[in-house]
Amino acid sequence: MMSGEVMLVILIIIGLIGRSPIIATAASILLILKLTALERFFPAVERRGLELGLLFLTISVLVPFASEKISWRDITPLFTTVIGLMALAGGALATWMNGKGLDLLRTEPHMIVGLVIGSIIGIVLLRGIPVGPLMAAGITALILKLWQWLGGN
Repeated sequence: MMSGEVMLVILIIIGLIGRSPIIATAASILLILKLTALERFFPAVERRGLELGLLFLTISVLVPFASEKISWRDITPLFTTVIGLMALAGGALATWMNGKGLDLLRTEPHMIVGLVIGSIIGIVLLRGIPVGPLMAAGITALILKLWQWLGGN
């Protein structure tokens, strides 16, 4: 069995190779906590870390409103044009899929390694941009549901 430290080092290397500084940094912080005997904070990080991360992500997305770079006039077309309505539908679908991805990662946390390696493959072969494991997990959850629906195990 692979130790937690070795797994974190592997994730750091994968993050560096895959040009995903967030994964490399997250694994580095967890490795530091583990090596400095601060593992007692793992349950708190696991319980509240995602909420804190989502809070900062939401704050960063809302900055254009606070800085008045986006006005009401910019928002009106969202409700009156086909492209705006598609953007609303896309946002709703993406957040729903992220929720399914979160559920999947909570029940199957070991899948994160496959998601990270899959992201690296997407970066290298498909010239993709890694936006995070939550959406990748959401897409995986959808694929798994389709597989089950089609009669897979």
